Amino acid sequence: MDTKKLRQKILDLAIHGKLVPQDPNDEPASVLLERIKAEKERLIKEGKIKRSKKSGSSDTLHYENVPFEVPSSWVWCRLEDITVLIEDCPHTTAKDEGKGYPLVRTPNIGEGQLLLDGVHRVSKEVYDKRNVRAVPQVDDIIYAREAPAGNVAVIRENEQVCLGQRTVLIRPMNTLIDSVWLTYAMLTPYSRNHLISKATGSTVTHVNMASIRPFDLPLPPLSEQHRIVAEIKRWFALIDQIEQGKADLQTIIKQTKSKILDLAIHGKLVPQDPNDEPAIELLKRINPDFTPCDNEHSRKLPQNWCICRLKDLCSFLSRGKSPKYSENDKTYPVFAQKCNFKDGGISLEQARFLDPSTICKWSETYKLRTGDILVNSTGTGTVGRTRLFHESYLGQYPFVVPDSHVSVIRVIDDIIPQYLYAYISSSFIQRYLQDNLAGSTNQKELYIGVLENLVIFVPPFIEQQRIVQKIEELFTSIDEIQKALEV
Repeated sequence: MDTKKLRQKILDLAIHGKLVPQDPNDEPASVLLERIKAEKERLIKEGKIKRSKKSGSSDTLHYENVPFEVPSSWVWCRLEDITVLIEDCPHTTAKDEGKGYPLVRTPNIGEGQLLLDGVHRVSKEVYDKRNVRAVPQVDDIIYAREAPAGNVAVIRENEQVCLGQRTVLIRPMNTLIDSVWLTYAMLTPYSRNHLISKATGSTVTHVNMASIRPFDLPLPPLSEQHRIVAEIKRWFALIDQIEQGKADLQTIIKQTKSKILDLAIHGKLVPQDPNDEPAIELLKRINPDFTPCDNEHSRKLPQNWCICRLKDLCSFLSRGKSPKYSENDKTYPVFAQKCNFKDGGISLEQARFLDPSTICKWSETYKLRTGDILVNSTGTGTVGRTRLFHESYLGQYPFVVPDSHVSVIRVIDDIIPQYLYAYISSSFIQRYLQDNLAGSTNQKELYIGVLENLVIFVPPFIEQQRIVQKIEELFTSIDEIQKALEV
C-alpha cells in the first residue's frame, strides 16, 4: 500500500468537497465570506490591520472558469480574501547561534507541522529584526516558497519563532477560518501543483508572493471545515498505524532473515544426514595436511561438521589494487565500495574506469567472476558490507577489477560460495568483523589478516547444498511479503 498516495487522495477528496457530506443547515460559504469581508473592514478602520494591496478584484465572488466544480454551499475565493496577513520573510540569511529563538527555514516546514528538531536558533536581536513586519503566533501558517516548495505547517506550539529565508507567514481570519483546514487545503495536490507550477528561478526555483496572495481556493462553510479536519485526522491516524505496522514488519523481516542465517551457520536450519561425507574428509581431500581448529564452538556443532580458517577454503583471498583511472575511456570498470549497495545488490553504474594503458598490471586472478564474495574493507558505515558477485552484473563490460578498498574471497570448488556468503553475511560474523576493525573513528579498516583467520563452520558438501536451497526458499517467501508491503 502506497500510504503517501493514500494521504494525497484523502486531501484531494477534501478539496473537492467529497470527503464529508454537506449539511443543508450549515451557513453557506458565501455568507461566511461576506462576514470575513466585514470583519476585515472593521479591523482596518480600527487600525489593527492594513488594507492589502489587491492583485486583482476579489469583490466578485462569481468565477466563470473555476478549476473544478465544488458543492453548492461552497464558494471560490482568493487566499488573500480569507486571511488578514500574508507576509514574506526577510530575504537575508541568519546564522545559527546555537541558542535562542527557533529560526523556521524551509527544511523545518513539514506536511502540516513544524519540524523543530535540530532547528537553527537566533538571538533576541535577530528575532526582533526579522519579525519587524509580523510576529508569528499560534494558528499562523508558514509556507515554504522553495525546496521543499509547497510544504505548509501550522504553528501549534506556543513558542516564539521567526521566519527563515524563502518562507511566508499566512494568518487566517481568527474564528472565521479553521487554520488546520487551510493548512490541509494548501497541502492538497491541487494547491501544491498550482502554486509550484508558478515557480520561477534558474538555480533554485521558488514561488513568488504574486502567485500566493491571489491563489484561487474553494471555501467550504465553517462547520464543514471543522468536519473535514476531523475526518482527515481520523484517516491520517489510521494511515500512521499502517505505516508503523509496515515499519515494524520490515524490522521483523530483517530480524527473521538474520535468524535464518544464524540457524544455517550453526547447523540448525536443515536436518543432518549421517550418510553425508563428513566435512573433515572434504577438507583433507583439499589439503591432506589439514588439521581442524578446536574451540568452544566445535562441541556445539553437528557431528559431521568441521571448523577451519577462511584461508583454508580459498583459492584467492586478497584486497584489490589501487588503480590508475581514466576520465575518458569507459571500457574497464573498477569495483569500489559504493558498488555494494546499502540495501542489497551490486551495480556498476557508479564505478570509475581503468586507464587502458594499465590493464597489463592486472592479472586474470583479479578479474571478478561468478561466486566471488566481495567485502568492503574500509570506511565507517560501509566496512564489512558483503555481496555475492555474478557475471551478469558486468552487462556490456568485458571485466571488472576491485580497488584496494574491497576484499575478494574466492572459494575452492568443494565449498559452495552461496553458503560462505550466507555465513559471512550473518549477524554473528558481521559483529565479529566490526569488533576486529582497526583505524580511527573516521576511517575504520578491515585488515586482510582478520578475514584470513576468520573461523568458519563447515558442513558436508551435500548439506551446504541443502542449506543454500533452504535459505533461498525462505528468503524468496519473505521477499514476496516485502514486495506486497510496497504495493
